[in-house]
Amino acid sequence: MKKKRLEIEYSFDFELLGIISSAKGYKLAWDINATLSAKLVKQKDLMIHLKNKQLASHSYYSFENEVNTLKLFRNRPNEPELAKNLLVPEFPHYDYVILTRGEEHQSSKRLQELLRNNSSIELVAFIPLDALKSKDNFIF
Repeated sequence: MKKKRLEIEYSFDFELLGIISSAKGYKLAWDINATLSAKLVKQKDLMIHLKNKQLASHSYYSFENEVNTLKLFRNRPNEPELAKNLLVPEFPHYDYVILTRGEEHQSSKRLQELLRNNSSIELVAFIPLDALKSKDNFIF
């Protein structure tokens, strides 16, 4: 019997920013809310299926309105024994990852400038999607 293979191409209509910060997730979300006039709210942990059939959970905060989406993810999993299984393994030095989608946040340079003024953020940088093998982690 002949086998058929389904190939799906996703459109990645979002941008990613990497953040280095020593702040806890809730504190960083609160600071970002104050900086951007957003309302990031804690969501149920994002579960990632690993190759060894384990689950890694990553905490995240989300804000969505009619035209924009902003999500703040912790790059390291919540389980200490799975610490090497990062959400974005290509950039292990980032503590958090911000996903932006929509009209207002299309300019990542403007968003970077706003976030750089935040005292709890040490570094913010653009993550090119072309260089990411793990961009499928952000399809949900």
